[in-house]
Amino acid sequence: MTAKIIRDAAMALAVLALGVAPAMAAEKTLMLYGDSLMAGLGLSETDGFAGQLGRELGDDVTIVNASVSGDTSADGLARLDWSLGERPDAVILELGANDMLQGLPVDAMRDNLSAILDRFGEENIPVLLAGMRASPGLGSDYVTAYEAVFPELAQQYGTALYPFFLDGVAADAALNQSDGMHPNAEGVRRIVSAIAPSVEALLAD
Repeated sequence: MTAKIIRDAAMALAVLALGVAPAMAAEKTLMLYGDSLMAGLGLSETDGFAGQLGRELGDDVTIVNASVSGDTSADGLARLDWSLGERPDAVILELGANDMLQGLPVDAMRDNLSAILDRFGEENIPVLLAGMRASPGLGSDYVTAYEAVFPELAQQYGTALYPFFLDGVAADAALNQSDGMHPNAEGVRRIVSAIAPSVEALLAD
């Protein structure tokens, strides 16, 4: 760290000595606002989503992981004002999986996510909304209504959408922990690789 600071300082002085203003990359703060899937349940900080995404994005992005294992959309809404104290430049919103697992009403989840998006909008914070899929065991009516929420909200709010956070990882035993629901380190690596272009586009806004 010290060597990097010294090297960067030396480069800046060299540029100034030539009478040229340096073009500095703007650092940004990215907030992860979700549940255990982004909190990294069962994984080390290095192997979790925040750690792996941070390495993928590089030093110009500071990641604040405001995700809480077990949170429903209602829980996320309840703690939102406190979390906004981090003053993020952009947010990945990944909530709703626990609503589905608990069989909570889809309309209530929609209202909660809508209220969260309203608050981010009031603060002019761009959002990448991560969608989720419902278990077929909940019945076709629930599945259809649940899975429609994410694209409908993205269209309503003009928000970027990543359709399925666990795309390519869900239901693959080799990519999940023993509970079959939470990705292991390799599963997270695949999620990060797939979602990174969408995150980079979000940060470029």
